[in-house]
Amino acid sequence: MSCPASAPVLEPGPKTLEPAAPLLESRPETLEPGPETLETSRVRGRNPYVRLFTTPGTVAFTAGRLLARLPMGMFSVSAVIMIAGSRGSYALAGAVTATGLAATALVAPWIARLVDRHGQAKVAVPATALAALGSIALLLCVRLDAPDWALFAAYAATATTPNTGGMSRARWAHLHRGDPATLHTANSFEQATDELCFMLGPVLAALLCSTLFPEAGTLAGVALLLTGVLIFAAQRSTEPPIAPRTSAGSPLRAPGMPAMLAVLLATGAVFGSMEVVTIAFADGPAGGAVLALQAAGSCAAGLVYGRVSRSAGLVGCLAAMTALWSLPLLAAGTGSLAAVAGTLLLAGMATAPTMVTGMTLIQRITPPESLNEGMSLAVTALLGGVAAGSATGGWLVEHVGAVAGYAAPVCAAALALLLAGLTAGTTKARLS
Repeated sequence: MSCPASAPVLEPGPKTLEPAAPLLESRPETLEPGPETLETSRVRGRNPYVRLFTTPGTVAFTAGRLLARLPMGMFSVSAVIMIAGSRGSYALAGAVTATGLAATALVAPWIARLVDRHGQAKVAVPATALAALGSIALLLCVRLDAPDWALFAAYAATATTPNTGGMSRARWAHLHRGDPATLHTANSFEQATDELCFMLGPVLAALLCSTLFPEAGTLAGVALLLTGVLIFAAQRSTEPPIAPRTSAGSPLRAPGMPAMLAVLLATGAVFGSMEVVTIAFADGPAGGAVLALQAAGSCAAGLVYGRVSRSAGLVGCLAAMTALWSLPLLAAGTGSLAAVAGTLLLAGMATAPTMVTGMTLIQRITPPESLNEGMSLAVTALLGGVAAGSATGGWLVEHVGAVAGYAAPVCAAALALLLAGLTAGTTKARLS
């Protein structure tokens, strides 16, 4: 290091030595970071999922969300067991649950719009209470042998159940809007937990209904839903603030939103057709376990995908989904349920990355003041696709057989890929 030109070299005076001391003392602070820098370094070096929950309040609202999400996989199974056991008709049970699904698709966006305008806590709690009353009313109608129309009316009332998954993703988007990598991890975690609840919910419902009494699954679901939403809503520190309304109107008008909803509609058809065709192919109680393998593959892939620093892109994810969903079609030709189960595990690994990427796009397309409504529209599109896929899969099974029925999810995935490719130019700017 060269000396300053103004400093005496041979005989420095006191005034030259005195300013040198602070310069020397400051050097350790430059070489050795202080406590705040060390703590920041430790946080950044942690597992991304551990780092995700360093924000105060995130553990509590996630716990509430999980408790509230688990019953979503319990109610339909419990309703089918209750109604079929009491009325002796699976057709009636299926019609009642289908009516509830259709009512949810219609009502959910309106509930989400109220959430955006008035806040999560103010809307979610009364909406959940109304949905819980609907479930209890269904239970009483079955128990008291009420007319069939009363079953439809009671189950339709459960459509006010708020979309806790969408509200949870809205919280992550609020907390990490300026940090795409952390938001990617959060969305991956949300998708993985959705798959976990999808696996555990039906199993828990069937266990309770078979070992205790037919209404046990519904009662447990109501208790879990109310408890979970109350815990979730109580975490006000992480709740997104109510944004002022703009003249933008519905998020349906946002550029790229209709195209993305069309992609999600086709993606939902993959799942709906797969469920019906797999149950028909298994033709027995093993069908539930086989479907759980598909969810397990998705859950594992979601956790791994969350540790990746960047998204694979929606087109890339859908291309992988289309390729992997051709495997069950090939395996079904062998007639081996074990082969189909193994390929469903592999095919499921494309589900979570596709859903994470799609939901991230929805978050970025949707105006901040309508985020809950935008997420609810995405779920509505998926539910519509599931319903269409279920109907298509059932028709194929009945007319051409379960083996050929596995062509339905492949075709639906290919359609989603085509739509995503056509809209890539619209969504690319949103990802940058």
